[in-house]
Amino acid sequence: TQSTWGDPPKTKMLFGNILHPELLAALGSAGHSSKILIADGNYPTRSRLGKNAKLIWLNLSPGVLSVTQILQAIVSAVPIELVEVMEYAREGPYALAEDPPIWTEFRQILRDAKSNDHLTAVERFKFYDSASDDHVVLAIASADQRIYANILLTVGVVLPASPQ
Repeated sequence: TQSTWGDPPKTKMLFGNILHPELLAALGSAGHSSKILIADGNYPTRSRLGKNAKLIWLNLSPGVLSVTQILQAIVSAVPIELVEVMEYAREGPYALAEDPPIWTEFRQILRDAKSNDHLTAVERFKFYDSASDDHVVLAIASADQRIYANILLTVGVVLPASPQ
C-alpha cells in the first residue's frame, strides 16, 4: 500500500552531503557575508573563537577529519563569495618556499563546486583577527595535521532561480 507521505527515500533521510545536526543548524543560520572557519589541528580554535561563532569539533583522531573533507561538504551546502587563507612564513621553522600544497587542493575543491577559487592570503595575526570577528558564525576544528591548512570562507548569495 502507498503511504500518505509518498515513497520513502531510497538511500538517506537528507539529500545534501551534510548530516551533522549542529553543522546544519549553524549553516542554516548563516547569511550573506557570514564567515565560516575551518581550522587545522594546530589552530588555537578555543582561544580565538569569536563571540558569535558556534564551535564544532570534528577532530576525531590525527587526520580525521581533514580540512579538505570538511571543505567539500561545506561548499556543497552554501555559496562562497570570498576565501581567505593564512599567509605562510617565508623564514623560520615553518617557512615554505612556495604555496602550501593544500592550497592547490582548496582551489580544486572550489572549482569543482563552481565557486570562486581565488585564495586571499592574510598575514597570520590578521587572519586570527578575521577568523574571530563578529561575522564568524561557525568555527570547525578539524584534525588536519598539514600546516597552513586554515581556511576562512565568506558566505555568498543564493540567486533566485531563472524563470522557466
